[in-house]
Amino acid sequence: MAFNRRGFLQAAGVAGATVLWGGPPASATGTTGTTLDGAATPVGQAGYRRLTAGPGWPLVVRGDLAAPGAARLDHRRPLACFVQFTDMHMVDTQSPARFEHTHPLIGSGAFRAHETLAQHTSTALVRKVNALPGGPFTGRPIDFMMTTGDNTDNHEQVELDWFLTVLNGGRITANTGDPARYEGVQNSGVKSYWNPGSTLADDYKAKGFPLVPSLLDAVIRPFDSPGLRIPWYCTFGNHDDSVVGSLPDGIPFIDALYTGNRKVMGFAQDDSARIARAMTEPAHAADAALVLAANRGLVRTVTADPRRRPFGTAEFVRAHLDPRNTGPGPVGHGFTPDNADGVDVFYTFRIAPGVTGISLDTTTTAGFADGSIGLHQYLWLEKVLRRNSSRYYDGLGLKRTQAVTDELFILFSHHTSWTMGNVLPDRRRPLDPRLDGNALVGLLQRFPNVVAWVNGHTHENRIVPHGTGDRAFWEINTAAHVDHPQHARVIELVDNGDGTLSLFTTLVEGDAPYAVDYDDATPRGLASLAREFAFNDPHADLNAVGAPTDRNAELLVAGRSPVTA
Repeated sequence: MAFNRRGFLQAAGVAGATVLWGGPPASATGTTGTTLDGAATPVGQAGYRRLTAGPGWPLVVRGDLAAPGAARLDHRRPLACFVQFTDMHMVDTQSPARFEHTHPLIGSGAFRAHETLAQHTSTALVRKVNALPGGPFTGRPIDFMMTTGDNTDNHEQVELDWFLTVLNGGRITANTGDPARYEGVQNSGVKSYWNPGSTLADDYKAKGFPLVPSLLDAVIRPFDSPGLRIPWYCTFGNHDDSVVGSLPDGIPFIDALYTGNRKVMGFAQDDSARIARAMTEPAHAADAALVLAANRGLVRTVTADPRRRPFGTAEFVRAHLDPRNTGPGPVGHGFTPDNADGVDVFYTFRIAPGVTGISLDTTTTAGFADGSIGLHQYLWLEKVLRRNSSRYYDGLGLKRTQAVTDELFILFSHHTSWTMGNVLPDRRRPLDPRLDGNALVGLLQRFPNVVAWVNGHTHENRIVPHGTGDRAFWEINTAAHVDHPQHARVIELVDNGDGTLSLFTTLVEGDAPYAVDYDDATPRGLASLAREFAFNDPHADLNAVGAPTDRNAELLVAGRSPVTA
């Protein structure tokens, strides 16, 4: 569809209008390599489908919070440009401390057909970000990358090593246990899993998954990540702090599974149901331990590996502070020595002149996948926002002013506002009351300089407006790298020169072909297969790609103070 600048300007002048255009937007400076230029599209209408290059997705101008003025196209000034990674789930698929047998009950969080390729998927996104010349709408060089949690799948030391190597660069061997062979569920002969190298008529081949005899040998071979060429920061997620992201730590038998040599391939349905229940209701975690301790079910002897040891929060932070893991910087990747005890793993950092980033910790060690925020962190956040805002609203809704220099704020967390209902106490601060997502939204709406809250966890693309007038901000939620649609997001902040700001939220896919031969064992070929298998996974949510309004958007906010770039 041809771009009509006059028509666009007329439509954009309507407050609250949502404006779409197809093809590369005329106001963009470099759409190549983004989903503005092209995106994965399935071939055919049903069954197992291969992917091909499809047309780019449109830009959507969202005036939910401020009317887009026509003159902004000629006066906008870039303030910042960064990339969001999220939910990479570096996964040790052979770990005995996984419960893949529950996947018919709880879905993809337990087993994914493509999960052996998770490290290749994230490396492909690293390659893509390195190839981008800058923000597609401003041309500004990318300032940094922020990963918003679930960097590992089961908070194992080896997964943490893979995560740091993917982002900093180096050689990865995505294998544990026996160095010469794969010892997981995908060559178990159990039909509830995809056994790619076997002619077994498993449940996945019944849905069209192919026979790929070379796959499991290919995925455990060493490969290299180039590492990011830009600084990167890190936010903590629930899979980084608890067993399979949902069971509380400290249950002796479950913790001992990690470095043991017994891996359960399957249980009777009743026993699997008991373990699945524990993953959604932490009060039943001990019941799961009893099932495992009873030594029932189909158990495979695997090679024990001490690298599977679970790490604690403090170890996670100290690994980032280790000079060996600095990579492109900064030292600590946002974490400082103040975070090294693992109690308070939140911090601020400078995004650009006049723009501050805030990384929050919304996890709790009590169990459940969802999160909350402790009162101590809530009060710290309130203090940070207040001391950098010339105007704000107090707890009674009264507007206050003070003689300080304004900062714009962009917040980062793992959980979203609607997944912060888990207010169980966190043992890191056991007496600290926990607050839900509504409380956090209410706090952010008191400060007009809060522009956006960027997060993950849901494995879907979704953009939500909060508030009205100068008590408004955008919540930007991005899909997982480990699941379909495997997106990262480029976010550009611009001053429109008319009393409004815009955030551009462009999605990008990994640097991999849309289709390859099934025997392609190159890193790019394996990343391509990971995308295809993720799309076809029986547990895949094809709606996770989001509506057009959740993908490539221009998000306007009003009433912010001018910023000197």
